[in-house]
Amino acid sequence: MLFSPSFLCLLRGAPRLLHCAAMSTVTGTFQLEHALNYRDGARTEPADGDHMEETYEPATGRVIGKFRFSGEKEVDLAVQSAQAAFKIWSQKSGMERSTILLEAARIIRERRAEIATMETINNGKSITEALVDIDVSWQSLQYYAGLAGSMAGQHVQLSQGSFGYTRREPLGVCVGIGAWNYPFQIACWKSAPALACGNAMVFKPSPFTPVSVLLLAEIYNEAGVPKGLFNVVQGGAATGQFLIQHPKVAKISFTGSVPTGSKIMEMAAKGVKPVTLELGGKSPLIIFSDCVFTNAVKGALMANFLSQGEVCCNGTRVFVQREILDAFTNEVVKETQNIKIGDPLLEDTRMGALINRPHLEKVLSFVKQAKDQGAQVLCGGDPYVPEDPMLAGGFYMTPCVLGNCKDSMTCVKEEIFGPVMSILPFDTEEEVLERANNTRFGLAAGVFTRDIQRAHRVVAGLQAGMCFINNYNISPVELPFGGYKMSGFGRENGEAAIEYYSQLKTVCVEMGNVESVF
Repeated sequence: MLFSPSFLCLLRGAPRLLHCAAMSTVTGTFQLEHALNYRDGARTEPADGDHMEETYEPATGRVIGKFRFSGEKEVDLAVQSAQAAFKIWSQKSGMERSTILLEAARIIRERRAEIATMETINNGKSITEALVDIDVSWQSLQYYAGLAGSMAGQHVQLSQGSFGYTRREPLGVCVGIGAWNYPFQIACWKSAPALACGNAMVFKPSPFTPVSVLLLAEIYNEAGVPKGLFNVVQGGAATGQFLIQHPKVAKISFTGSVPTGSKIMEMAAKGVKPVTLELGGKSPLIIFSDCVFTNAVKGALMANFLSQGEVCCNGTRVFVQREILDAFTNEVVKETQNIKIGDPLLEDTRMGALINRPHLEKVLSFVKQAKDQGAQVLCGGDPYVPEDPMLAGGFYMTPCVLGNCKDSMTCVKEEIFGPVMSILPFDTEEEVLERANNTRFGLAAGVFTRDIQRAHRVVAGLQAGMCFINNYNISPVELPFGGYKMSGFGRENGEAAIEYYSQLKTVCVEMGNVESVF
């Protein structure tokens, strides 16, 4: 997931919306009190399920509540409810759907501070980033509201007055399965095009971040969707399997890891159900010596340290042309050491806590392995304990820059999903393009250069679905987002997403007599 181009403008506006004193008193106080499933327009406890899960506040390490995973009966009830709502929603005109989506966008915009605070509490990212995530979310709803009324088929004139036409129709009940790094935003990215096309959706968030998507369900209900159109079921792998294999589910959209995506694809194939997979990445960021130096440094930081590095499209393989390697590395290290870590609800914090302790330990183990394999830790890569004792149990680490990296190292080949940047030198364009593509992933890539011909030439050769020239990790909702190779297929955002949440029906109309060979 990515930032919108208006990030800097929103960043400047954030302090006016949530004041430091108010935010700092929130950390460590939230306690979950309400049910986390949502069905038929209301929060509800699941009808079945025998596993209880704890959910955490990453900033403090504190358990903020427990919830039950949904069983097969609850999944069936949620799908049946969505199917009933779909029959109503699919009969509405595009303009009617547009009006309701615009109202939902308005409510999100109005409640952005509240939603962002909840996102930060359950995810650990800085409030500054969370506010931008919420703005991207309402922009997504607003964008697809604009498309809802313009979906149309094609008229084709045939001979002798006969003709044909196409109808773009909804699929039915779609399943959205979200990731924990952008919980609210991912739910909007999946539900906005689905609902605009006339579908219903049952959404399963990550069990690590079950809280904020309930706010979206309530907002849709307040905006006026039929009850049951957007339901939420909580759970893990078994719950996901019940959803995917349900006979009335028409499509699955998943954001997450490659191994899980492969399993989902396999299960969906048994029912011949279309899937959209937005999976992992190990993306290259190429810095040529003729770049605008300060922009390239900023781009490398944006490509690696947003959301504590827990971003699938991060450009963690930073290839730097040898002529500027030392200067670039020194500046990146200096800027990385200045990143303020701490209470994510304080407006001047720029890096919050990782999602949980096992993940923190996994990221730290990657740093240790990199050292063992010969990489040089230029800064960071250690556990971090903020001065505030309330945060002592949180899941923090210092952002890390690795030098002396080789393409064969694990830190260069595998997705770390944490604040770890690997810097690699290169000499020629041909060399770096070959090395950049030498990965099983293909989600994103970036290039910094003043040579516009080179920029387009390199981007044309990069095997990645989302490419950036002289910037990184921005994502206007108008542009499609998705990967090549093992980073998945299908697209979210842009007009392209409409094709993945609808189906085309062809109608052939004969205006004369039937000619038969019999």
